[in-house]
Amino acid sequence: MADCPHTIGVEFGTRIIEVSGQKIKLQIWDTAGQERFRAVTRSYYRGAAGALMVYDITRRSTYNHLSSWLTDARNLTNPNTVIILIGNKADLEAQRDVTYEEAKQFAEENGVGENVEDAFLEAAKKIYQNIQDGSLDLNAAESGVQHKPSAPQGGRLTSEPQPQREGCGC
Repeated sequence: MADCPHTIGVEFGTRIIEVSGQKIKLQIWDTAGQERFRAVTRSYYRGAAGALMVYDITRRSTYNHLSSWLTDARNLTNPNTVIILIGNKADLEAQRDVTYEEAKQFAEENGVGENVEDAFLEAAKKIYQNIQDGSLDLNAAESGVQHKPSAPQGGRLTSEPQPQREGCGC
């Protein structure tokens, strides 16, 4: 991992999880939290059903920026967007610079969760609950939830070679 570059701008990943028998597609946009990319990353909040506010427990500066990132997330998403606080690098306890207690207090005061182990599942459960109780309209583009057919419908599939990516693949 030491040879892999840090996120610059935005990285994207997708994961399919199952909650209460429903498959939910989570798209993860890693904006790296860098202030110099703030104007660019604001556009990625649009249409989000959930946001994970991640700070590095070994770097207080990442924790200190949480309030402004949380303000952006709340101002730039719909009111039903699930926001969860995650303390990253918990395996580096000896280098901890942000106490668990202060992060927990921030989470409680701001109504965001803090358990990194359950973060993805918790976000998916809350999004699913918003769908079930009708507070999230699946047909609205701003809901952040997209349904796609399980099999291609019409059109043709082609097998053109994809360009090879360089780098460490992190």
